Amino acid sequence: MRLNKIKLVGFKSFVDSTVLHFPANRVAVVGPNGCGKSNIIDAVRWVMGESSARSLRGETMADVIFNGAAGRKPVGQASIELVFDNNQGRLSGTWASYSEIAVRRLIGRDGQSTYFLNGTRCRRRDIADLFLGTGLGARSYAIIEQGTISRVVEARPEELRAFLEEAAGISRYKERRREAETRIRHTRENLDRLDDLREELGRQIQRLQRQVKAAEQYRDYRAQERRLRAELLTLRWRGLQADVLNREQSLNQQETALEALVSEQRKVETGLERRRTEQMALNDRYNEIQGRYYQSGAEISRLEQHIEHQRELQQRREDDWHQIAVMQDQLDEQRIQDQMQCDELATALAATEVELAQALAAKTSAEAMLTDHEAALRDGQVVWEAFGHRKHEAQRQADMEQARIEHLDRQALQNERRLEQLDFERTQFDDSRQKALLAECRKAVELVTEKLEGDQAQLTALDSERSVIRELHNQANLKVQSLREQQQIAQGQLMALRTLHEAAMGCHQGSVKDWLAQHGFAQCPRLVEKLAVAPGWEAAVEAVLADFLDAVCVSDLDKSAHAIETLTEGQLTLLEMSAVERSMGVGPLATNMEMPWSLPGAFAKVSAVTTFDEALMRRAGLKNGEVLVTPEGVLCGRSWLRWSRGSEVEGVLAREREIHELESALAGTAVALEQALTEIRSLDKRLHEHEQACHQLQQHVHQGYQAQVQAMGQLQAAQARREADRSRCAAVATEYKELGFQVEQDREQLQVSRERLEEALSILATLSDQQADMNAQREQQRHVFEESRVRAETARQTLAGQQAVAEALRARLSATRQALQRLDAQKVQLQQRKDQLAAEQTCDAGKVLAEIEIRRDEWLEIRLLSETELQQAREALDACDTELKMLEQERSNCERQAQKQRYHIEEQRLALGELRVHRQHLCEQLRELETEPETLLPTLPEHAAENDWVTRLEQLEQRIQRLGPINLASIEEYAQCSERKQYLDAQNVDLLAALATLEDTIGKIDRETRNRFRDTFNQVNAGLKMLFPRLFGGGQAYLELTGDDVLDAKVMIMAKPPGKRIGSIGLMSGGEKALTAMALVFAIFQLNPAPFCLLDEVDAPLDEANVGRFGSLVKDLSAHIQFIFITHNKATMEIADYLIGVTMQEPGVSRLVAVDMDAAVRWLQ
Repeated sequence: MRLNKIKLVGFKSFVDSTVLHFPANRVAVVGPNGCGKSNIIDAVRWVMGESSARSLRGETMADVIFNGAAGRKPVGQASIELVFDNNQGRLSGTWASYSEIAVRRLIGRDGQSTYFLNGTRCRRRDIADLFLGTGLGARSYAIIEQGTISRVVEARPEELRAFLEEAAGISRYKERRREAETRIRHTRENLDRLDDLREELGRQIQRLQRQVKAAEQYRDYRAQERRLRAELLTLRWRGLQADVLNREQSLNQQETALEALVSEQRKVETGLERRRTEQMALNDRYNEIQGRYYQSGAEISRLEQHIEHQRELQQRREDDWHQIAVMQDQLDEQRIQDQMQCDELATALAATEVELAQALAAKTSAEAMLTDHEAALRDGQVVWEAFGHRKHEAQRQADMEQARIEHLDRQALQNERRLEQLDFERTQFDDSRQKALLAECRKAVELVTEKLEGDQAQLTALDSERSVIRELHNQANLKVQSLREQQQIAQGQLMALRTLHEAAMGCHQGSVKDWLAQHGFAQCPRLVEKLAVAPGWEAAVEAVLADFLDAVCVSDLDKSAHAIETLTEGQLTLLEMSAVERSMGVGPLATNMEMPWSLPGAFAKVSAVTTFDEALMRRAGLKNGEVLVTPEGVLCGRSWLRWSRGSEVEGVLAREREIHELESALAGTAVALEQALTEIRSLDKRLHEHEQACHQLQQHVHQGYQAQVQAMGQLQAAQARREADRSRCAAVATEYKELGFQVEQDREQLQVSRERLEEALSILATLSDQQADMNAQREQQRHVFEESRVRAETARQTLAGQQAVAEALRARLSATRQALQRLDAQKVQLQQRKDQLAAEQTCDAGKVLAEIEIRRDEWLEIRLLSETELQQAREALDACDTELKMLEQERSNCERQAQKQRYHIEEQRLALGELRVHRQHLCEQLRELETEPETLLPTLPEHAAENDWVTRLEQLEQRIQRLGPINLASIEEYAQCSERKQYLDAQNVDLLAALATLEDTIGKIDRETRNRFRDTFNQVNAGLKMLFPRLFGGGQAYLELTGDDVLDAKVMIMAKPPGKRIGSIGLMSGGEKALTAMALVFAIFQLNPAPFCLLDEVDAPLDEANVGRFGSLVKDLSAHIQFIFITHNKATMEIADYLIGVTMQEPGVSRLVAVDMDAAVRWLQ
C-alpha cells in the first residue's frame, strides 16, 4: 500500500486545484521558506481526522480554508483527497478487495467537515478504522513535523509506550479490554440490582402465597353462591311461569266476553245510523220549508222598507229646496261684508308702504356710520395686537433664556458627576483577567471536542462492525435456509428412491420379511448393496444377475439352508459371502464391476459388448454356456436372445448408486448446516455485544454533545463579555472626551443666555409703560363703535316691523278677494241644485208607491202557507229525535259495559306484563350467571322450596364474611411474580455466565497484550540498538521498562552517543535528539512499516556527516517504505528519486514544479 497522489483545493495557500503525484518511494518537497511546503503535511494530517485547530497551526478549523490574498478573494470551502494504491491488499475488512482507496475531507466556513471513502460519504470514525493497524493516523509516528522530531525522545514514558502499542497493534486490544471492563462493571451492577429484585420478589411471593389460599377459598364460596343463587332464581322463575300461564288463561276468557258485548253494541249502532238517516231527511225538508218561510218574510220586509224609503225621499227633496233658498240669502249678505273689508285693507296698505320707505332710508344711513366706526376699531385692534405680540415675544424670550440658564446649570452639574463616574469606570477595566478566562474556556472546548470526536470515532467503528456483522448474519441465514432447502429436497428424493428400491427388491413381502427377522437375517445386506458397477453397465449387470440382485448375503450357507425349509410362502435367494476380500470376476464383464466376493460360475462366461449389432455378429462364435450382454441389458447366446424391458428390477443398481450419493450429500449438508448454525449463534452473540457497546457509546456521545454545547456557550459568553468590556472601555473614553467638550460649550452658552435675558427684561419694562395709553385709546374706539351698532340695530328692527305690517295687509287683502270669488261660485252651485230638485218634484211618485204595496200583499199570502207546512215538519222531526235519544241511550249502555270489560282486560294484561317482565328479569339474572332456567330446572328436586335456598345462601354469605378482606388479584400477582422470579433467576444465571466469559476474555486479552508488547518491545529495542550506532557512527541506545508488569510498565529510551556519558536525554543537543528519534522511529518502521512516512525538515539540525548517514538509512528503508520528506538540504535532495518544488510567485498562493530526477539525469547524459 502506498500513497499515489494528493488533491488539494482551497486548503490554506493551495487555493487552486493542485495534484501532488508520488511516483517513487523517495519524493522530496523543496522550496523557499513560507511557500506552503508544510501545508502538505497539515493536509495529510487533516484528512486523516485531525480535529485540533492548534495542531494545524490555526485557531479554528475554518482557518484551513484559503482566506484570500492581495489579488484573490477568500473561498468558501477546502477539500483534500488522498489516493492510495492497495494492490497488495494490506487494508483489512471490506476494503481489502479494492485496488485503489480514495479518502477525502471537505470543510465549509461553518466549520462542519464531511468525509468520503471512494466517493461515498462516511464518518470520521470510518477513516480512523480504515487505517487501524497500518501505522497511519492523524498523530501517528509515520508523520513527523518540523521541529517535533526531538519531541519523540523527550516524550513521557507513557507516550513512548503508546508508540510501541500502536506498532504492536494492541491498541485495539486495549479498547476491547476497556469495553470488557465496562461491561463487567455494568454486569456486576446489574447483578446487584437483580439480587435486590430477586430478594424482594421472594418476600412478595411468600406474602402472596398466604393471600392466594384465602382467595382460592373465596372463589370456591363465590362459585357455590353463584350456583345457589342461580337455583333460587330458577325456583322463582318456575313460580312466575305458573302465574303467567294462569293469567293468560283468565285473559283469554275476558277477551271472549268483550267480543260479545262489542257485537251487541254494533247492532244498536246499526239501528241508530238508520234513524239518523231518517232524521237527516226530515231535517232537510224542515230546512227547505223554513227557507221558503224566511224568504217570504224577508221579501215582505224589503218591500215595506222600499215603501218607507220612497216616502222619506219625497220629504227630503222638499227640505233641501227650502234650505237652498235660505243659503242663497246668507251668501248675498256675506258678499257685501267681504267687499267692504277689501276696500278698507287697500287703503291701509297704501299708507304702510309710505312708512316702509322712510324706515329703509334710516337703516341705510345707520349702517354706513357703523361701517366707518367698525373700520376704525379694527385698525386700533391691529395696533394693539402688534403691541401685544412685541410684549409676548419679549416675555417669551426672557422665559426661554431663563429656562435655558436653569437647564445649562443642571446639565453642567450632571456632566461633572458623569465625568467622575467615567473616570472611576476607566480605572476598573482589567483585560488580563478576561483574557485568562477566555483561554480557559477555549481549552475546555478543545478538550470536550477532542473527547467527543474520540467517542464518535469509536461509535462509527462500532456501527461499521455492526453493519458487517449484520451482513454476515443475513448471509449466514440465507446459507442456512439454502442448506435446509437442499436437505429437504435430498431427503425427499432419498425417501422416494428408497421406496422404489424396496419395492423393486421385494423388501415388502410380508412372509419373507417375517422369516428374515425370525432367523436373524433382517440386518444382512443384499447383493445389490455390495456391488460397484461402472457407469453405463448397470442394465447389463441387472440382466445377468436378475434375481440374484435381491439375494441375502449370509456368512454360512449350510446353516442357513436348513432354516430356509421353514419358509412356506415367497421367493428367497441366499448367497454365501466368500473369504476373498476383493475378488474380481473372471469373465470379461467382470472388468466393469467390483465384488466383495465371488459370484455364481455362470457369471464368468458372460462377455460384454458395446452394441447390439456387435452381439449379433459374435453370436456364431460362442461356445455352449457363453453369453454376450450389451450395456442396454440385451442377453445373446449362441442359439437364443433375451430382450427385457420394464422388469421390476430394472434400474436397481443406478438407484442404489443415487441412494449412496444422496446419503453422502445429506451428510455433507448436515455438517455444513451445523457449521452455519454455529456461525449464526456466534454472530448473534457478537451483534448483541456490539448493540450494547453502541448504546453505551451513544449515551457518551450525547453527554459529550451536551458538554460541548455547554463549553461553547461558556466560551461564547466569555468572548461576548470580553468584547462588551472592550466596547464599553472605548465607549467610556469617547464619552469622557465628548463630555469634556460639552462642558466647555455649556459654559459659553450659559454666558450668552444671561446676556439675552437682560436684554429681554429691558424691552419688557419699556412696553409696560406704553400699555396704559393704548388701553384708554382702545376703550374710546370701542364705546363709539357700540353706539353706532345700537343705532343700526334699531333702524333694522323698525324696518323689519314696517315690512311685517305691510306683508300682513297684503295677505289679508288677497284672502278677502279669494273669499269673494268662492262666494260667487257657491251661489252658482246652489242655484243648479235648486233647479234639479224642482225637476225631480215633477215626476209621478204616487204611482210607484202603489205598485210596491200590491207586491207586498202577495208575499203575505205566501208566508201564511209556508208557516202551516213548517209546523207539520217540526212535529215529524221531534218524533224522530225522541226515538234517536232512546237508541243513543241504549248504545251508551252497551259501550259502558264494553269499556268496563276492556278495563278489566287491561288490568289483567298489565299484571301479566309485570309477571313477564319479572320473569324476563330473572332470566337476565340467570344469563348473567351464565345459565338458563330450562337447563337448571331438571336438576332441581320437584318439591324444592324457595325458603330452603334462601337459608343456604345466607349461611354461605356468613362463611364468606368470616373470611375477611380478600385480595382477588393475589392469584394473578402470584403467577406474575413467580414467572418474573423464574425469568430473573434465568437472567442471574446468564449474567453470571456472561461475567465469567468477560473475565475470561480479559484474561485472554491480557495474555495476548503481554505477548505482543513483549515481542514488539524486544524487536524495536533490537532495531534501536542496530540503527543508533549506524546513525551516530557508534555509541549505543536501548529501551527500558519502568515496571515489572508488562501491561502497565512505561517505556524509557536510554542513549549514549559515541565518546559521551549523558545521564539524561534532555542534556543531548538538538542534532543528537533528532538522530536518536530517527533511530527509534525507523526501528518501529522496520517492525510495522506504515504505507508511507512524512518527514518535515527533520534533517535541519544535522551536520553534513549525519545527513549523509541519514540519507543512506532512508535509501535502505525506501525499498519497503515510501518516504515523502520536506528539506532544504542539498544532500537530502540528492537521495530523492522525484522532486516537487513549491513556489509562491503570486503572493499567498502556492504552486508546484515537479522534476523526475532519474529522467533529468538521463537528459543531462
